[in-house]
Amino acid sequence: MKLDSLKPAKGSVKGTKRIGRGEGSGWGMTAGRGEKGAKSRSGHKKRAWFEGGQMPLQRRLPKYGFTNIHRKSYQIVNVASLEKLADKSEITIEKMYEKGLVRKKNIPVKVLGNGELKSKINIKVNAISKSAREKIEKLGGTVTVL
Repeated sequence: MKLDSLKPAKGSVKGTKRIGRGEGSGWGMTAGRGEKGAKSRSGHKKRAWFEGGQMPLQRRLPKYGFTNIHRKSYQIVNVASLEKLADKSEITIEKMYEKGLVRKKNIPVKVLGNGELKSKINIKVNAISKSAREKIEKLGGTVTVL
């Protein structure tokens, strides 16, 4: 047996239907496309969202909500997690980024007062909650809002 002599089993492979090749084939004239209409024409593509001229779903549903373009989003850091950086002279966003407390340097950081703080820290952030400021200043630390 050689590779060039291999053939599929008889009757297992069916030939392609050759449409539009004359009346004698049985698939001439309209070539199985029916008569008239967009589907019978070349180049017809029905979009996935097209509903046959019916009012589309996105127009049937009511509009609601809005997007607040003035909203500021902050990265959140709790007072308890600042304990990792307590040995540093001054805590900045860059130092928080290096220690993995924040994911990005260019997004503002807000410190919240969740947890306990045991040592004095000096911190520079974009925003801070009232309770976090009280906890830091109670231990003699300073807060600078950028």
